[in-house]
Amino acid sequence: MNGNQIINMIIRQVMRRVINKGVNTGIDLASRRGRSDGDMTEDERSRSQTQADQGRNMAKRARKAGRLTRRLF
Repeated sequence: MNGNQIINMIIRQVMRRVINKGVNTGIDLASRRGRSDGDMTEDERSRSQTQADQGRNMAKRARKAGRLTRRLF
């Protein structure tokens, strides 16, 4: 493995983490409808957090289903 391949591998790993962090932040912001935690009541905040958790769980299940499907075929 030459130096270029190693550098590309490291850059891909770093970029994957950065992009995933940005996507997760955007999804959380969209689930709160753009409002900050200080602007929401406690009930709205807990409901928003529950919806965000459900969305993350659903995405996790979709990824698992995709991996299972690829394994089957």
